[in-house]
Amino acid sequence: MDINEIMKILPHRYPILLVDRIIELELGKRIVGLKNVSINEPYFQGHFPGFPLMPGVYILEALAQVGGILMIKSLELEIGKYAVVFAGIDDARFKRPVYPGDQLLLELEVISLKKSLSKMKGVAKVGDQIVAEAVLYASARELSQLKR
Repeated sequence: MDINEIMKILPHRYPILLVDRIIELELGKRIVGLKNVSINEPYFQGHFPGFPLMPGVYILEALAQVGGILMIKSLELEIGKYAVVFAGIDDARFKRPVYPGDQLLLELEVISLKKSLSKMKGVAKVGDQIVAEAVLYASARELSQLKR
């Protein structure tokens, strides 16, 4: 799945769209996505000048976005009608920094899959090294419910 298809599924846009490609998808089971980490990311201006590191919350957000694609595709949610929102996170751990030039491999495996609340185990890697892992919870909401 390329960026054009990803942008049809996810409502996220620059600078918060953090998925460049989906390379594996087993509906209802697992998904693997890629994020190419570029020095041009806006957060590198302040995190940290002279020593750029990808913030951990962005790694978790990238995992969540890939998990959102898995939910939308697996549950056959109407594109443009639903957004997947973070509902919680457990056991987040960061193992090593992510630098500009790294390619982040984002793997999620379903623990439970429901529109009201899904649970997935996420692992982010650079090469063979785990850089972060967490259990993510998400809920599918109609976009009309999210507007004020």
